[in-house]
Amino acid sequence: MSKTAVIIVAAGRGTRAGGPAGSPAKQYRTVGGKTVLSRTLEAFCSHPRIHEIVTVIHPDDGAFYAQSIHGLAKLTAPVPGGATRQESVRNGLAALAASAPDVVLIHDAARPFVPADVIDRAIVAASISGAAVPVLEVTDTIALIDGSTRGDTLERARLRSIQTPQSFRYTDICAAHAKAAAEGRDDFTDDGAVASHGGLKVSVFAGDPANMKLTTPQDFASSEARLLASLPDIRMGTGFDVHEFEPGDHVTLGGVRIPHTKKLKGHSDADVVLHALCDAIFGALGDGDIGSHFPPSDMQWKGAESSKFLAYAAEKVKARGGIIANVDVAIMSEAPKVGPHRPAMQKTISDVLCITPDRVGIKATTMERLGFIGREEGIAAIATATIRLPV
Repeated sequence: MSKTAVIIVAAGRGTRAGGPAGSPAKQYRTVGGKTVLSRTLEAFCSHPRIHEIVTVIHPDDGAFYAQSIHGLAKLTAPVPGGATRQESVRNGLAALAASAPDVVLIHDAARPFVPADVIDRAIVAASISGAAVPVLEVTDTIALIDGSTRGDTLERARLRSIQTPQSFRYTDICAAHAKAAAEGRDDFTDDGAVASHGGLKVSVFAGDPANMKLTTPQDFASSEARLLASLPDIRMGTGFDVHEFEPGDHVTLGGVRIPHTKKLKGHSDADVVLHALCDAIFGALGDGDIGSHFPPSDMQWKGAESSKFLAYAAEKVKARGGIIANVDVAIMSEAPKVGPHRPAMQKTISDVLCITPDRVGIKATTMERLGFIGREEGIAAIATATIRLPV
């Protein structure tokens, strides 16, 4: 069986995708609780005929990339992208020189829903013809436009839209890219065009409409809706936690260190917010509580950051093929004040759960000086989590 490698092109900025100010490039935005790149890599990592994967990333995106590859195998070290897509692909091809695969697939990071049978067809097609691209029939009428005037209608039967992964014999596509670079040709929009320019006969095979490229804000919205529709089992869980104060200089709430005249007493960092969230997620899964997963009698959790517990709970949802739709927490405390730290808590929690901050609710209330919380003897939190699972 031939050795097959994959190059994932993930160095672009994706400005047409929109998103809030300061949001990362589109391949690192989340869809259904996972980054686009993570979903793309999972599709190839889980495929039995793929042996090696190299991702080409922007030099500034190392931290985003690291967050997207947790738990994935078959990945080699990422390589930096270039000024153009062709230069990025050449960098990926060079990174594979030591392993010298027989076949290489080149795929856009922004196509996270590539089906396994498309990957199969790509491998077979390259093994037979040496160069192949997936295509879809064009169903709309296509016409040339001159400014704002309609021109000639193109013959629809001869037109196809082209997708990725595009597949090639490794040595052949390396030679084609080298030829284009030597001629100063960096204007090709896909690797099939590079291969054709290099003298290769490029065959076609059936693509899949599901293998869409996420380009616009509407693409992201429709992808979210599609994923939610595929997870019809909606579940909710609740969690509650309380910790008393002891002498100290800060409290940790929602993963955020907040200066205070006391600290919360507990075996770990005593983060009542994250503990309540863990129990809410475990409750939605019907999977015990935080004490059953991280017993206080186990000294390895002494002083541990509760974000580790929350990440574990999120992984349990992921292992069931589900997503976390949203979480909500109410904090009961006289002091310290939570409001100024709400955005930081939302960001910390959303980063751990791989959801957007608008899916994290943080509220706080005093107890009007009533009870042990009103006497500033401790802090409590109650949380809810909504998850969606496949049936």
